[in-house]
Amino acid sequence: MGLTSASAGRGAALSDRSAGGRSLPVVALAGNPNVGKSTVFNALTGLRQHTGNWTGKTVALASGRCRARELELVDLPGCYSLDPASREEAVARDFLACGQAAAVIAVVDCCCLERSLALALQILALAPRAVICCNLSDEAEKRGLRIDFALLSSRLGVPVVPCAARSGRGLDALLSALDAALADETAAPKAEYRSFLPGEGGGEASVACLAECTRLLDGVISRPVHCRSSLTERIDRIAAGKYTALPLMLALLLGVFYLTIIGANYPSQLLSKGFTALEGLIRALFERLNVAPWLTGALLDGMFRTVGWVVSVMLPPMAIFFPLFTLLEDLGYLPRAAFCTDRCFRCAGSCGKQALTVCMGFGCNSAGVVGCRIIPGEKERLAAIVTNSFVPCNGRFPLIIALSSIFLASSAAAAAGLTAAFVLLAVFVTLLVTFILSKTLLRGEKSDFLMELPPYRPPKLGQLIIRSVLDRTLHVLARAVAVAAPAGLVIYAAANIHVGNGSLLSAFCAFLDPFARFFGLDGAILAAFILGFPANEIVLPIAILAYTSGRSLAELGSYSELWNVLSANGWTWVTALSVILFSLFHWPCSTTCLTIRKEAGTKWMLLSMLLPTAVGFILLAALNGTIRLVG
Repeated sequence: MGLTSASAGRGAALSDRSAGGRSLPVVALAGNPNVGKSTVFNALTGLRQHTGNWTGKTVALASGRCRARELELVDLPGCYSLDPASREEAVARDFLACGQAAAVIAVVDCCCLERSLALALQILALAPRAVICCNLSDEAEKRGLRIDFALLSSRLGVPVVPCAARSGRGLDALLSALDAALADETAAPKAEYRSFLPGEGGGEASVACLAECTRLLDGVISRPVHCRSSLTERIDRIAAGKYTALPLMLALLLGVFYLTIIGANYPSQLLSKGFTALEGLIRALFERLNVAPWLTGALLDGMFRTVGWVVSVMLPPMAIFFPLFTLLEDLGYLPRAAFCTDRCFRCAGSCGKQALTVCMGFGCNSAGVVGCRIIPGEKERLAAIVTNSFVPCNGRFPLIIALSSIFLASSAAAAAGLTAAFVLLAVFVTLLVTFILSKTLLRGEKSDFLMELPPYRPPKLGQLIIRSVLDRTLHVLARAVAVAAPAGLVIYAAANIHVGNGSLLSAFCAFLDPFARFFGLDGAILAAFILGFPANEIVLPIAILAYTSGRSLAELGSYSELWNVLSANGWTWVTALSVILFSLFHWPCSTTCLTIRKEAGTKWMLLSMLLPTAVGFILLAALNGTIRLVG
C-alpha cells in the first residue's frame, strides 16, 4: 500500500503539546535499530529514555521537549524499512506517513552508511524537511573511516551532520541544521526518491534503493588499506565462536547466580531485622493510640509483615541480578546470546529474539512479556508470551535457592550449580512447549530473524545504576508490594478466622491434601502456591504459617531453623525437589497474568496459566511415580 493514506494515529495527539498557549513543532527521530537514535533523543531532551544495546528496544513512541529549542521531539521505534515487517516498524511508518511531523531527523550509523542510508532515502521521499544525523562518528574515526559529509550533503540535497551523541559532540550543529530546515518554507519531499517507497516502485523498489545508496556513497567513504581486527571482532571470536559461545553463556549464567546467592544473604538478614524493629516501634505507637487489637493484627501482622518479607527476600537479589543483567546488556553481549541461540529457537519454531525475552523473564516475567513486542512475527510473539512464565522470575529464586541449599546441596557453589541446572531445564521446557505450539495452535509461516550485532561499548555506570535500580529493581518491587499488602490481609484472615476446630487456612490445606500427596506435595504446600498467586515471594512463608498453625507470617532466622520446621512436617529431598519443580512450572503471578491479558487478551492469559501448571503436574507425577516404583 502507499504511505500517503496512513492514519494519523498517535501523531495527532502528540502535535497538541503546547508552550504558552501555542503549539510546539513536532520533530521525529527515525532510523535503524541500534544507530543511537534514542541516545540522541535523551541528549536533546534530558529524559531517561531506555537505550538498551540491542535492536528493537524502543517499541512504543516516546516524546519529550527539547531542552535547547521550542520543539517536541518524538523517538520512533527503530526500523529497517517503511515497508513494515514488525509492529515497531508499522508504528514508525504510520507516524511518518500521517504528516504530523514538521521535520524528521534521520539518524544513520557512520560505521554502516551503506545499510542505514536506505531508510534515510525513503524518509527523504516522504518528509518535506529532513536532516541526516550521522551518529557514532567517533567509532568511525577509531576504525579509520574518512567520510566526506559535505559531499554527501550536496548529493542528498539536505544537511548531513556528524555526531557522537554519547559524548554530546555535534548536537549543537544538528540543532542549527534543524533550525534552517524548519525555516525553509519552500521545502518539499525528494521526488527522485519516490520510487523507493513501498507500493510506489513495485517489487524492484528495495533493489533500486540499495543501488542508489551505493551510488551516493561513491567517493564519500575512504577506508584504510590495512585494517587490523577491531576489539569487537577479537572478542566475538570467543563470545560468538562455534565451540566457545555456549560454554561462555553457561559460565556467565553460573557466575551471575553465584554472585546473587552469595551477595544477597547478608543484606536480606539486615532488611529483615530492620522491618522487625520497625514493626515493634509501630506496634508500640498503636498501643499508645489505643488502636483496636483486630486492626493492629490486620495491619501489622497481616499487611506490614507480608510486605516486609517480600522486600527482605526480593530486594537484595534483584539489586544484584538486575545490575549484572544490565551490564551484559550495555556491553552488547545479550544480542550475541540471541544470535548464538537462534538455531535452538528456530528449531522450536521461534527466533533468537525470544532469547532476549527469556533473559528478561529471569528478572520479572511481566517485563519479559512486555519485551515480547520486539519479536516481529505475531505467532512467534504469542508463543513467546505464553511460554515466558516457564522461566523462573526473581521472585521464585529465593525458594529454589533455599531448598537447594538445605536439602540438595552441601555448599554455595553446589547450590549455584543446581540453580543453573534448574534454569537450563526451564529453558529446555520453554523450547519444547514453543515447538508444540508452533506445530498446533500457532502453526504457520515464520518471520525472518534480523538482528544486528552492535560493537562492544563500555557501559555508563551512572545510567546503569539508574536503569537497574530505579527502572527495574524498584519498579518490580513496587508492583510486588502493591499485591503483597492486600494478600497479607487475606492470609491473616484465613489464619485467624476459625471454623470448627481449626482455621480457614488449616481447613483449606486439609481439603487439598489428598490431591497434593499424589504429586509429592501436601495440602499446605499447594495452598501456599494458590494463596501466593499475588507474589511468588510469599509462597514459602505461607507454607511455614500453615505448618506452625501460626496467626501471622513469621520469619525463620536461618536455614537450619527452616530445615527443622520442614523436616518436622515430613519433608525429604524428594519433597524439596517436587516443590522446586512446581515452583518452576505453575501458573504465573497476578502481575504477569494481567500483563499477558493486556498484551494478548484473556484467551492467551488463560492458556498461559494452564500450560505451565499442566507441565508441572505431569513432571511431578512422573517423578514421584518413578520413585514409588523403584522404592
